[in-house]
Amino acid sequence: MTNLFNYIDRPSPIHRLTGACKLVCLITWSLAAMTSFYTPLLCVLTVAALILFRVARLRLKDISFMVGIMLVYILMNNVLIFLFSPTHGTTLYGTQTVLFRIAGPYVVTAEQLFYHFNVILKNACTIPIVLLFVCTTNPSEFAASLNRIGVSYRVSYAVALALRYIPDIQREFRDISLAQQARGTEMSKKASLVSRLKAASSILIPLILSSMERIETISNAMELRGFGKGKKRTWYSGRRFSKLDLLAMAVCVGLMLLSLALTYFNGGRYYNPFV
Repeated sequence: MTNLFNYIDRPSPIHRLTGACKLVCLITWSLAAMTSFYTPLLCVLTVAALILFRVARLRLKDISFMVGIMLVYILMNNVLIFLFSPTHGTTLYGTQTVLFRIAGPYVVTAEQLFYHFNVILKNACTIPIVLLFVCTTNPSEFAASLNRIGVSYRVSYAVALALRYIPDIQREFRDISLAQQARGTEMSKKASLVSRLKAASSILIPLILSSMERIETISNAMELRGFGKGKKRTWYSGRRFSKLDLLAMAVCVGLMLLSLALTYFNGGRYYNPFV
């Protein structure tokens, strides 16, 4: 079944980190990558993100669907940037090195290509970390970690339920789809795109109804057990921060500070090789 933001249990150092630690690392790593256009730093972060994926023992086929969506997003992002602002790179870097002309205002310059390269790097070093966080974080343990750092246990449990509900929706969608195909609805690649979209839309109503029924069941079960009555609660999956957690958070915070320092000493966010 296609994996869409689902926890994948593997024996790896990344999986052994607590959920709160991985959340801190995700936030600080993203800030380091998204607030800077310093190309050497982005290259280092991209390589490090790919290495972390290898350390987590995640296979490409585990997340192939999401990777495909992300690649389409990156392609569309760069195409739209060029369509609406074909000279943005020359404005940023202050020079213009024309490689060839297309038509009208659409001129391909080295500065524009370098800007697109940096945009791709920013996505390449951030998206894998987001997928790594989702695929290696146990929802129950993550909720316990959030509560441990001060988040209300009601909010923490709501986050855990949302993360745990994603694979249930995937499974329910697949079951309804197979049932529809058994009744003669064509949803394979043999059918046209319009027919497949219509067939997929027919799944939404039973999927929504089954989801509402499941939500009601969970709500009744939580109410019967007195959830939310007390100020605190215990967690079966709760864990203390280990030395590995502290080291990971220190490294990610250090990367964020390094990004800010490079921006300060460079005199701006952009690394300019054209001067």
